[in-house]
Amino acid sequence: MTALTARLRPTIRLRFTLLCGGMFLFGGLVLLGLTYALVKASLQPQRQEAVTAMKGVAGVSEEPKAGAPAPGAPDVVYRNIIIRAKDDTQRATLNALLTRGGIALGLVTVAALGSGWLLADRALRPVHRITETARRVARSHDLTERIAYTGPRDDVKDLADTFDTMLGRLARAFDGQRRFVANASHELRTPLAINRTLVDVAVRRADATEDVKRLGASLLVVNHRHERLIDGLLTLAGSENSVRDARPLDLAEVARHVLDQAAGEAAGHGLAVTRSLAPAPATGDPVLVERLVQNLVENAIRHNRADGTVGVTTRTAGGADGRWSELAVANTGPVVPPYETETIFEPFRRLGTDRLHSDRGSGLGLSIVRATAAAHGGTVAAVPRPGGGLVVTVRLPAAVSPSPPARQRSTAAAPA
Repeated sequence: MTALTARLRPTIRLRFTLLCGGMFLFGGLVLLGLTYALVKASLQPQRQEAVTAMKGVAGVSEEPKAGAPAPGAPDVVYRNIIIRAKDDTQRATLNALLTRGGIALGLVTVAALGSGWLLADRALRPVHRITETARRVARSHDLTERIAYTGPRDDVKDLADTFDTMLGRLARAFDGQRRFVANASHELRTPLAINRTLVDVAVRRADATEDVKRLGASLLVVNHRHERLIDGLLTLAGSENSVRDARPLDLAEVARHVLDQAAGEAAGHGLAVTRSLAPAPATGDPVLVERLVQNLVENAIRHNRADGTVGVTTRTAGGADGRWSELAVANTGPVVPPYETETIFEPFRRLGTDRLHSDRGSGLGLSIVRATAAAHGGTVAAVPRPGGGLVVTVRLPAAVSPSPPARQRSTAAAPA
């Protein structure tokens, strides 16, 4: 139903075709009406001349009145027959003009609609090129592509050149942002690394007092917090740009690797971790996707209750064709109101008492998840669980995976 509605939507091509056909039909109707009036007007004098001639032949100066004796009755009868024949001929001529003219107008209107449809397609072909280019750029984030329209200097040429100029300015802006992120990464991380080294050396000195050691430990915690904050900001800025290193990957393998790394932290919190990792082939930047899964798992572990659970599931969805690869991370934890589910994806936003626990994170974890998913053409959504906790589901465009590797991965994932 949706596809049919999209096909029947009033596009510019359809509106242009209907406008051309409507104008041609209106002009044809006006022309047919004028022709009818002119032909009818030209036939009236001929009838009048015929009546006058028949009067002269019959030798009468006027038509006989009703009920009065008609001199030259045979001639009058012949005159009436001829006049009636003239009237029938005029009526048949006018009817034939309307009938055949209407049929011809209908056929020519259909031909005009077909011609308008073809001409509209030819006239709008450059606009379609612009639309397809914009769609590819939006899908692939490749700002190096250009329309490069070489047609005549008209409105479409101006539109295409303006669009190319806009893409060039956006490309330069994003390149400048990437250079800024790279420079900021170096300039911000280096001083923090130096501070961490100096504090660590000072704390480990043999003559360091207990006050110095306590102060050093506090400074190391603050320094580590700042490093995590800067790392999160830089990752967020980088993930909002285009994905340049896109490779085939499997969300199940990424999730298995992240869960193995987080097993110690989960055990330290007394959490039970369950996994159901079906093959979920996708295409993306392995580093960014791993960071996405890591943020979700860490968020599920750190924002949980004692003796809670964490569940990670990977699968394909979207019908028989498996258009999407999904990663779902569920945890037990505090109750989250449904109207707060969008808030947790905003930078530096925490729920309830979590605002006071900055040691649990910088408040950028789920923001990075959403930015990374969007950069890969995917989506992320959070749904509250009954009794507390969340189910965060990430959907990435699925990649075609060969059957043999998929069977091998599913077999290997069964024991887990």
